[in-house]
Amino acid sequence: MPIADLAALIAAFCWSCANIAIARGSGGRGGDNGAFLSILITTAFAAVAWVAEATRRGWVAPTWAAIFWYALAGALTIFIGRVFFHSSIQWLGAVRGSSVKRLAPLFAVLLGVLMLGDPLTGPLVMGAALIFAGFGVLVHESLSSSAAAQREGTGGGAAVTGGARDWRAWVNPGLFFGAVSSLAYAAGNIARKYGLQDMPDPAFGAMLGSLVGALLYVVTAAFVNEYRAAVRNAFTRFNPWLLGAGVLASAGQLLFFVAIDHGTVSRASLIVSSEVFVTMAITYLLFRRREPLTRAAVTAALLGFVGTVVIMADTSAWNAPPAAAASPRP
Repeated sequence: MPIADLAALIAAFCWSCANIAIARGSGGRGGDNGAFLSILITTAFAAVAWVAEATRRGWVAPTWAAIFWYALAGALTIFIGRVFFHSSIQWLGAVRGSSVKRLAPLFAVLLGVLMLGDPLTGPLVMGAALIFAGFGVLVHESLSSSAAAQREGTGGGAAVTGGARDWRAWVNPGLFFGAVSSLAYAAGNIARKYGLQDMPDPAFGAMLGSLVGALLYVVTAAFVNEYRAAVRNAFTRFNPWLLGAGVLASAGQLLFFVAIDHGTVSRASLIVSSEVFVTMAITYLLFRRREPLTRAAVTAALLGFVGTVVIMADTSAWNAPPAAAASPRP
């Protein structure tokens, strides 16, 4: 098996295990979800990789343009993307959170069409429809579950209706968090591509982006109690699940860099899309009582995966350099 494919497969496994660890280690909805700890671990991993690579190839002074693009990528992917992703797992669970992440490659290619002039092809439209259909299945499941809970709360009668206000309250916030995370990842990866074009040093870019993300998290902690508690917990409380999630997510990121360094981005992105099925398998084998697999979750995963396959198989969409750099994970 080529080293690029092997690295992508291991990355998918690492990210799947990280998803489950986040779901298990999160302190309930609204509690610490390990996002800040994960950012710190990624910073350490990237710093070690950067020093090792610089020692082997020689030190290269970064340009101001590269610093700007890498910092912007870090703000989008490491801060907004990762924080919202951890929150989505916290609300949705590992399986549904993995399914919502299928929006990331879709957003990446759509941004390429809207911002970079990439062609809008038939496979792109078809893949987008499949991915959105999977997202719609999860929204429908959330609405149905909330409506059932409302009926039970009213003694089995009709749910209390109140127009738009009610259905907004019914939709699981994790769906919104996951969509925002996917969009941030996609936009951040385009910014990262510009940085790589100016200074092709992904380890430096990952380190700088992680530092920016950590700094933004600390600044936000000065105003938001939940963030302040997360910063404090990262240094005062030992949570093996969240620590493991941070290590696994960071390892997955570095392995993905290896995969795209030795192969094509489109092939590596397609392989790591199997992450959702690995997450399902592990959840079913080990944690089915905690997070049962529903028909809606499986259907959404299948639709999202097939949609990603259709988009990745469209070689014309991946020939444009900026779009080709976009990946489902940072």
